[in-house]
Amino acid sequence: MATKNLSAYDLNSVPDGKDMKFGIVVSEWNYEITGALARGAVETLKKHGVKDDDILVNHVPGSFELTLGGQFFAEYTDVDSIILLGCVIQGETRHFDFICQGVAKGATDLNIKYNLPVIFGILTTDNQQQALDRAGGKLGNKGDEAAVTAIKMVSLQKNFESEIQIE
Repeated sequence: MATKNLSAYDLNSVPDGKDMKFGIVVSEWNYEITGALARGAVETLKKHGVKDDDILVNHVPGSFELTLGGQFFAEYTDVDSIILLGCVIQGETRHFDFICQGVAKGATDLNIKYNLPVIFGILTTDNQQQALDRAGGKLGNKGDEAAVTAIKMVSLQKNFESEIQIE
């Protein structure tokens, strides 16, 4: 079990996001959870200087569809990073395993194919309470963590790109 608050981080360790643009793909399945993750991500991006117009949010039916939604952002927009937000809760069948593995592989493939930070903000929990605890509950909000990760990865990529241009 996670012992760390997902919303806790050093504010000074996060670069300014004012010139960055983000796409957020949110699963409609388990929306009580995923909506809270999305609100956390958007608020955190804004807290770090990202303008409203530079935060694009789209919804997909379920977590399995997150990667195709991410691909649409990569192909049809000029975002600097894509945040995938979903929640898969363990059930009685192996469906959980297939969805989690598919989305994790899909997110990794998008990172590599598009050379773009694609952030895995999908909760994979044993039960509803664990998901609530990680969507603004006692363990913070994974949406906050995903947004901070996105800003840091965009900054890292921009730093590498600027070093290459200097040489």
